[in-house]
This record gives sequence, structure tokens and C-alpha cells, in this order.
Amino acid sequence: MIDFTLTDEQRLLEQSVREWAAGEVAPFVRENDRTHHFDRDRILGGMARLGLLGVSVPAEYGGAGMDYICLGLASEELEYVDTSLRVIMSVHAGLNCLSLLTWGTEAQKKKYLVPQAHGTKIAGYGLTEPSAGSDVRGMQSTAVRRGDRYVLNGEKSWISLADVADHFLVVAWTDPEKKRERDPSGLTAFIVERAFKGFTSGPMKEKWGILAGNTGWFKMADVEVPEENVLGRIGEGFKIAMFALDQGRYTVAAGATGLIRACRDASVKYALERKTFGVEIGQHQLVKEMIAQMESDYQSARLLWMRSGWLKNQGLRNTRETGLAKWFATVASERAAADCVQIHGANGYSDEYPAGRFYRNCKGAVIYEGTREIHKIMQADYLLGYRVDRPTRCELPPYGERLKSEV
Repeated sequence: MIDFTLTDEQRLLEQSVREWAAGEVAPFVRENDRTHHFDRDRILGGMARLGLLGVSVPAEYGGAGMDYICLGLASEELEYVDTSLRVIMSVHAGLNCLSLLTWGTEAQKKKYLVPQAHGTKIAGYGLTEPSAGSDVRGMQSTAVRRGDRYVLNGEKSWISLADVADHFLVVAWTDPEKKRERDPSGLTAFIVERAFKGFTSGPMKEKWGILAGNTGWFKMADVEVPEENVLGRIGEGFKIAMFALDQGRYTVAAGATGLIRACRDASVKYALERKTFGVEIGQHQLVKEMIAQMESDYQSARLLWMRSGWLKNQGLRNTRETGLAKWFATVASERAAADCVQIHGANGYSDEYPAGRFYRNCKGAVIYEGTREIHKIMQADYLLGYRVDRPTRCELPPYGERLKSEV
């Protein structure tokens, strides 16, 4: 039986994140968005103090040791204030830390995961390239073995925290023949440090959403990576990348749920203040319809991501459920943001209100970590029997077993 009643620990985490984000970050969001400013010290420092950067990492590796529902709750509360905050959870805590926890050696966990969980080091994820997004096999980055090292060359684009992160999980081809054949078993995952010679990065100035976040690119020009920095085994890069996306999609789903709630609350507030034809606009039926849809979408999206979180806690495979949660929540957030702008009318087109920011921010999540079209195909393939999720060598540790080992 799935029980969605929050535990005391989950409620405390939810409340702590809500209060911190509302009090310490929200007053500066509009200005940071306007100036494209990533407020690193305020945001990363605050998240580290709250334990959010290692929220679901076991205590033995420097984390808060909370369950995966807490990771979702934190993501929802952060995106309620601004999408840029949740992106940090997706990349650092989800894509990178949980992959390192699951696939890393003890030495890798001690060297990289511990400082990441503490928040003294920030983590990124390098999969997307100028010629490879949904088509992962189209990537061009290569890793050639030379003695006890691998030499990496290539460019990654649309990388969140590209100019901020200290460590990156990077996927590259290690088998030239399989690269020509587009066989994903020729891909390998590496832990790459910013400090490695030949690594450079820069910001992307052209984006029109999530302006208070850091997004950019990085290049690897003969970057030498020691063989002990191979994550998993040679040839497991594609599997690790897909595993990482399962964790990232979970946080995206929870975050988009928070954005729906933000749109709902802003719309309700405005509908009770604004008057037309002698009455509050909340009295108009079509305004009520849009607000009611937001509530329906919010409740549905929350149930979907919480089901995925429950499955993670149990140690059960949740690729299908998490994909559905991500697809539904992000598309619903786009609908909620569009209606929020509509309810605000001309003011929704003004930067004086948050509706426009919601609308600009929501679109990215409909595209990254699996476009809505990719997720539609995936869900249909599950139903038609064309897609079956098979066990991988490493699986996300169940929360229950972790808890027992820490007692």
C-alpha cells in the first residue's frame, strides 16, 4: 500500500526549504532574472547549509541521508520560487550525485561524492553536444586510452552549471568502431575535473528562459583523465547516462509540479484583486476554468512524482513511471504558465508580474531530459510491448536498506 502522508522528517524538510527560498532567495529573483545573474554564494551556500546538495546521499558519504521523496519535495519547493534553483538539484543532486552513489567505487565516492554532498564541490553532467541531444549516439566526444590515462576531446553544450561545477560526469566514445556503427556499448562515462589541463568552459548568453541560472558549454582539448576516473566499466556509459536521466527526470517532474503551484497561486491572487465589469475577474467562468485546470494538474503531477519517489525508496525500477511523471508535469506546467499569463492579461506581458517568467522558464523542461515527443514514444512503446526495462548491473540503493546499514 502506497501511503502519501508525509513523515515528520519530510514535512520538516519541506517547510525548511520553503522558508529559506521564500525569505532568502525570492526577494532577489526578479532582479537576478533581469540581469542574468547567477547568485552563487547566496544560493549554493544556502543550499549547502540546508543539506540539500546531499539530501539523498547516505550520511556515510557526507549527505543528509534523507529518502528520495525528500529530494522531490526539495525540488518542488525550489522551483516554486524559481526554476534556476531546481536545476541545481537536478544536475548536482540527481544526475551526478546519485549516479556516483550507485556506480562509483569506494575511492570515487570518498574523493568526489563526499565533498559534493557537503556542498564544498559542485557537480555537473556532460551529455548533450551541439550535434547530439535526444540522439545520444550522435555525440562526437572521444576518449582514447594512453597508458594509465584516457585523453578526452570534444564539446558539450547546454550544460547547466557549466561555469560553476567543479566535477563533471562526462560520456564519450571509447570504441571507434562502435562509434562508426552508432553502437552505444562503445560509450564510457568519466569523472572529469574542471582543474584538468585542457578543460575550458563558457556561458550561453542566447537563452530566453531560466535567466537566473548558469547554463553554458565546455570543451575538452586533450584532457587527460586517470583510468581510476572511469565511472562504472568501459562500455557502460550509455547505461549510466540513461540511469542518470532517470534521476534527473524525477527532479524535473517534481520541480514542474512546483511551477504549476506557483502559477496557480499567482493566478488566484491576481483574480481576487483585479476587477473588470464591476466584479473580481475570479467571478468570470473562463478564469475559473483555467484556475481549476491548474489545480487538477498540480494534484495529478504531485501524485505521479511521489509514486516514482516511493518506487525509488523501495528499490524498484521506475524508468517508466518517472518518464510519465516528467512528461505530464512539464506539459502541464507549460499549460499552467500560459493560462497564468492569460489571466493576468496585459499585466501578464509585463515583467512587473511573475507570470512572464513562469512562461519563459517552463519551456526548457518540456525539451531537456527527454522531449515530450520522446516521452510519448516511450509510453506508447511500453504499452505496445516494444520497450521493456531490463535490470542493469547497478541499481539505485533502496532507502530502506540504506537506513538499516546506517543504524
